[in-house]
Order: sequence, then C-alpha cells, then structure tokens
Amino acid sequence: MAKTLYSKPINDDFRMPGEFEEHEGTWMLWPTRTDTWRLGAKPAQDAFEKVAIAISQFEPVTVCVPCSQYEHAREILPSSIRVVEVSSNDAWMRDIGPTFIKNDQGEVRGIDWGFNAWGGLQGGLYFPWDQDAFVKQKVLEIERIDRYDAQHIILEGGAITVDGEGTLITTEQCLLNANRNPNMTKEEVEEQLKNYLNVKKVIWLKQGMLNDETDGHVDEVVFFVKPGVLAMSWTEDTSHTQSPILSEAYNQLKNEVDANGRTFEIHKIQIPKQVKISEEDANVIDRSRSSFKRGGGIELASTYVNCYICNGGVIVPAFGDPEDERALIKIQELFPERKVVQVNTREIALGGGNIHCITQQQPKK
Repeated sequence: MAKTLYSKPINDDFRMPGEFEEHEGTWMLWPTRTDTWRLGAKPAQDAFEKVAIAISQFEPVTVCVPCSQYEHAREILPSSIRVVEVSSNDAWMRDIGPTFIKNDQGEVRGIDWGFNAWGGLQGGLYFPWDQDAFVKQKVLEIERIDRYDAQHIILEGGAITVDGEGTLITTEQCLLNANRNPNMTKEEVEEQLKNYLNVKKVIWLKQGMLNDETDGHVDEVVFFVKPGVLAMSWTEDTSHTQSPILSEAYNQLKNEVDANGRTFEIHKIQIPKQVKISEEDANVIDRSRSSFKRGGGIELASTYVNCYICNGGVIVPAFGDPEDERALIKIQELFPERKVVQVNTREIALGGGNIHCITQQQPKK
C-alpha cells in the first residue's frame, strides 16, 4: 500500500536519478484538449501514438487516458503499451506527473509537487487544472509507490534537469517567476530543490528559450547526456532571435563546475526553423477565454534538445527541417550505445512542447 510521507527525501537518502539511468518504464498522457490541439486533437493523438510506439521498442510504456477516450486509445495503441483510465486537463506528463526518486537500495518513491497550469491565474495556460492536480498521486497509487507531499511547492518537471550526482540546472525565469512561488526567495527555492531532489549544487540560467509558453523551461535549452556532459540548443546565426539567450546560457555553463567540481563538456545542437502557428492551424483550434491564445503567426520554441532518453534509445523530435538529419547524427554520436529514433513532432510543438514534455521516466528499482 502506498503511503503519504511528510519527511524530506534528503533526510531519507533519496535522490533524483539522471534520465540516462535505467528505467522501469515511461508514463504518458493522452491529448484531448481542443483549445490546445488542432482538429479535435486527432493529429496530436497520432503524434503521441508514434512517440509511445518508438519508446516501447526500448521499455514499457503506460498511457493514461480519460474515460471518453479509453476505447479509442486502447484500439489504436499496440497491446504492448499499457492503457489506464486517468482523468487530466491536458497531456504534459513531464509537468503533470510525479518526479520519481530512489535510494541506493533501489527503493523508488515519488514527489507530488503543486501544479497551477504554468502560472495559475497570472499567465497560466488554462483553467481549471483540477484534474491535473491529482495525476501525480494517481500514478503513484497505481504503482503502489510512496508519495512525498510537496503540494506547497509549484514545480514542473520540465523546469529542471539533473545529473543524478548532485547537480541541477534550472532557469530563474521559471522557478523565480511571481506566478509560481511568490512567497519564496531564490535561496528558499534552492533549499527546497536540495531537500526534495537531494542535489548539492543548483545552476541558475537566466532564461529559457524565447516563445516558450511555460515561462522558460530548461528542457528546451539543455540536458545531461551523462554526468559532466551537456547537450544544448544552439544557433550559429547571431541575428536569430534565440541567439542572445542561447549564447548567454552557453557562456555561463562553460564557466560553471558541477557538484563534483568538473567543468562541463558541452555539445551544441543546431535548432530548426522555429515552428509557427499558421492561420490555417489557428482556424481549427477551438477558442476559449480561459486558455492560451493560439492565433495565426505565433512562433513557438522548437529544438531537438527536447528529446527523451530511455533504456537503449533516445527519441528525438523531427520537424521536416534540413537540420533534422544533422541533429540525428549529432545525438547518435553522443549516445553510441543507444539507438536514436526520430519522430516528426510538429503537432506536439504546435501545442507548446515536445517529446520530453509529454514523457516521464520511472526509475528501475
């Protein structure tokens, strides 16, 4: 039976593993929100299905779907993919699902952070988010995994990346935003990260990429290939709108050291042409007063860094862009022991994220 814990993971010797460590499996949610996803979310469902199938080559996948979509999802997804009925308001499992942590004995627990749809009533992406608020606990109940109650901290999984050895990277733009934890100072937020994720060093980048509606999630900017090695978004075009932010992040990271005193080996991944919502796209997205406006001409942060590392594989976005193949080759070079698989995820980008945003890893016990 799963218990609710009110202690701190740091005191119980639990840590957040790196994504590159072995997984028990992957969790996803099913897109249905017609004011996020165009054409009744059917093209998005097709993209999510392809991502789930790609991951399932390497590890077990569970897709959580609302009751109205259970039969449809179960019919179209392969039998190797588990489908369970879980209500949610949208489909970003990285942010809505739990953060899993483990100890040296292999015991796994989960953190149930607070969630306010990326900003609550001050710039959040939709209202209400009442069903999202229970997804973490439901996932942990299904797996009979003990849950740390951290509802007093608003934190999304896409806002952090860790090396599993004490180092965490995040952005001030997101975690210090007034619409997340307005009553906490930077030092207090950092203390919470150290208490719950058992990290020793927090590296604060100033900003995430432009046009990231999550207020600058770090998973659009950088991820750990392994301890001491980073892959980050980049553009050689100094006139590109993303160039100043990415250059600042690179200059900071190349002068940083991790929790163990290592300087970083940094690999630059060229970004594609940024995805833009066309008038045609906008005309087949439902209008809603309580959700982010997806009008024609809106540009959305697009990068290959928003990928997912799984057991023996890496699932990487493709956009139908000339940079797709170069990104595939580069990321394969970074992961010689894994198979890199690309999935065209323009539909997911139109919703405001990509592969990393729609997945959540459960560490191996």
